[in-house]
Amino acid sequence: MAEKYDEEKSAVGGTGYSNGDSPHFADTHETKEPWTRRFVDSFKRDPNAIVSKPNEAIDPHTGAPVGGHGGFDHAAAAERTANSGLAKKLKGRHMQMIAIGGSIGTGLFVTSGAALAGGGPASLIIAYGIIGILMFCTVQALGELAVAFPVAGSFSAYSTRFLDPAWGFAMGWNYAIQWLVVLPLEIVAASITLDFWPGAQDTNSAAWVTIFLIVIVSINFFGVRGYGEAEFVFAIIKVVAVIGFIILGIILNCGGGPNGGYIGARYWYPNTVAPDYAGYTVGGQAPGSIASGSFHNGFKGLCGVFVTAAFSFAGTELVGLAAAEADNPRKSLPTAIKQVFWRICLFYMVSLTIVSVLIPYGDGRLLGASSTDAKASPFVIAINNAGISGLPSVFNVVILIAVLSVGNSSIYGSSRTLAALAEMNQAPKIFGYIDRQGRPLVAIIFASVLGLLCYVVAGGPDTAATALNWLYSLSGLSSIFTWASICLAHIRFRAGWKAQGHSLNELAFRSQVGVIGSWIGFILNCLVLVAQFWTAAWPVGYGELSASDIAQDFFLAYLAAPVVIAFYVPYKLWYKTPFMKTSMMDVDTGRRDLDLAAIIEADRVEKAQMPKWKRIYKIFC
Repeated sequence: MAEKYDEEKSAVGGTGYSNGDSPHFADTHETKEPWTRRFVDSFKRDPNAIVSKPNEAIDPHTGAPVGGHGGFDHAAAAERTANSGLAKKLKGRHMQMIAIGGSIGTGLFVTSGAALAGGGPASLIIAYGIIGILMFCTVQALGELAVAFPVAGSFSAYSTRFLDPAWGFAMGWNYAIQWLVVLPLEIVAASITLDFWPGAQDTNSAAWVTIFLIVIVSINFFGVRGYGEAEFVFAIIKVVAVIGFIILGIILNCGGGPNGGYIGARYWYPNTVAPDYAGYTVGGQAPGSIASGSFHNGFKGLCGVFVTAAFSFAGTELVGLAAAEADNPRKSLPTAIKQVFWRICLFYMVSLTIVSVLIPYGDGRLLGASSTDAKASPFVIAINNAGISGLPSVFNVVILIAVLSVGNSSIYGSSRTLAALAEMNQAPKIFGYIDRQGRPLVAIIFASVLGLLCYVVAGGPDTAATALNWLYSLSGLSSIFTWASICLAHIRFRAGWKAQGHSLNELAFRSQVGVIGSWIGFILNCLVLVAQFWTAAWPVGYGELSASDIAQDFFLAYLAAPVVIAFYVPYKLWYKTPFMKTSMMDVDTGRRDLDLAAIIEADRVEKAQMPKWKRIYKIFC
């Protein structure tokens, strides 16, 4: 089929190709045909996206059929995800900004305020710091796997290849569902964010969600390059905003704001007296005693912040999913992975430390009407407290952009995961339709159609809140399962890599924290699941709640766990998939650089010729 496509390309003056790394049809299609014809043709299936057909599942080592009911063909699945036909157009700058700004959203800008109110400033810093360590270890493991195997649907593909095909199936659908429900959630969140301005409250919410849905869907129909450029711009705006707030926060804490007055660390001490200077209020109250202190609600309050912090980092793993569409993942991905550390330190730890000294946990505004209520943003509250007019509106625009950025990522993440599942015969084959622009067209359309759920806003605030809460519960723990699977897949990959006679020197990029870091990441992910179970089953103040309220809150917080089990167990029982032994693992298919030894040696020589300062810089960046 590839040869036929080469002939067709030659007939219209294009350049043929026959491998997955070559340009797509639209890149080299030089013809005088009308643009309308070229536009229509771009949506046609790319024949090179189909590299193999499902075969009978045969164990390559024994020659015997694998599994029951047709089994699962590991070799064919690995081959299809390695040659999916997705466009490889993401540049290094795209990858870096996806890594730096990918998870900066409402979790940092808004929900961190509820975390401060629930656990106090010390709990906020401790929990986000520990989850930051978890994420650093996880992303390092993901980087090693993604550089070695930049394949479609990396998370589910790695679980299928190195753990268990049934678990890969569960993780793939877990991740797809997470992003499928996030799209309508974020579109509604964007419309709620607009309520910050009184003028926008008079407009029908359905009109706003229509505009946002069209914008997000249109970006993704421009292909991976459209997604990359949009995220590049969104990330720059978010990064500039956070850095600006850090500088402003230091000035305000030192008494440089319009309302003046040194604040220091007074809100870390119990029941402190709020500053008594002109115009200052705390939660609308005049200066006076305010609930404050380092911790709130004890150890359970700290566990509650753990969960919130974990959700705030959701999306960090997208850089691994994007590796399959990077033009040179061996070069761009290690740099992007290393910069995650600086994002965690600067954008999360420093900014939240500034927040913790500017606002007491007793400020009632931190507990807004919803997790997307911009008025509840600690960043906005701190600016309002300082008496700076106009700037809260500017920062609210940043929150709106962050919400749209997550919505944009939701179509990207769900469509690529669905396409990869289809390639592995774990989803309807139609989702594996890749067009000549390298877009998973049917998966994008499916994700976009589910975005129509955003019109629940037309049913009124109560109906919308109920529907959205249950939708959100489907994705609540999804990221934790994904991150734990990444760490465990890396541990098993290292075992298989060694067992099959390979050395670490053959890897173009190695996790800086190694297998020990992956164990730390895996254990911390498991502890977050335990903490979430405890705080969901016995929430703060559960003695005052009815049994039905406790049960509803538990399932709202923990619904993702039974969903994962519901995908895993039936698939495991039906196909009788094996747990992947080290001798069964495929550690070759999908490695894009064939002459890796020569490439690594060239890189070593290049680094040896660098000045010392640059070699040190490359270690961290």
